[in-house]
Amino acid sequence: MLPTPESLEGKPVPNVTFKARPNDQWKDITTDELFKGRTVVLFSLPGAYTPTCSSTHLPRYNELAPVFKQNGVDEIVCISVNDAFVMNEWKVGQDAGNITVIPDGNGDFSEGMGMLVDKRNVGFGMRSWRYSMLVKDGVIEKIFIEADKDGDPFEVSDAETMLRHVNPDAQIPEPVVVFSKPGCPHCARAKATLKAHGLTFTEISQDQKINSSVLRAVSGQSTWPQVFIGGKLIGNADAVDAYFGLAKAA
Repeated sequence: MLPTPESLEGKPVPNVTFKARPNDQWKDITTDELFKGRTVVLFSLPGAYTPTCSSTHLPRYNELAPVFKQNGVDEIVCISVNDAFVMNEWKVGQDAGNITVIPDGNGDFSEGMGMLVDKRNVGFGMRSWRYSMLVKDGVIEKIFIEADKDGDPFEVSDAETMLRHVNPDAQIPEPVVVFSKPGCPHCARAKATLKAHGLTFTEISQDQKINSSVLRAVSGQSTWPQVFIGGKLIGNADAVDAYFGLAKAA
């Protein structure tokens, strides 16, 4: 049986040492290093590379990380009962530079949380249940635990739910995509403008697959860059400047 939020909130996180590999070097990381004197959002999931974890859970926390930091969160940590090699490669493949991945390879932290569950029916062995929590100075202030039911429920441990708890009035930015071309000065200018306004974006650079034909098919334009915000085509670098009310450079 999973613990209730009420049984965990107000209590310290388990005292555990993780076997991690930051920068491809073995390093022991303690829970004190992660949480002491800091405000941390931690989300835990059944496994790296699994569908919901890869398509939604990790990417959305990574996307909203700047908003969390604007609202007082020092770090966002993802934990899973996987080894350090798997966690690191998953992070690279997900382009999740805003997330600190922590391998709970032996399940010690998950067990200490009361979240270690038997997934042998799908060949996973013992894994973590899906949850998220806000930890301040090593103490659990708030925790969202997915319902104890069959399958892999994902209803309350998402990034938006946690952000609404941290600050109900937090502004969630629209998703931004930049189709760019290597060495293009206009692309560099558009990206600089987006960064100056605190927007995180996904850059899709010209290659053998993303070519001028693809650009025209998606945007109706043939010049680089083409910027999309919230599903709407903004256009080239001049259009981005105009969107933010900037005067065109002479």
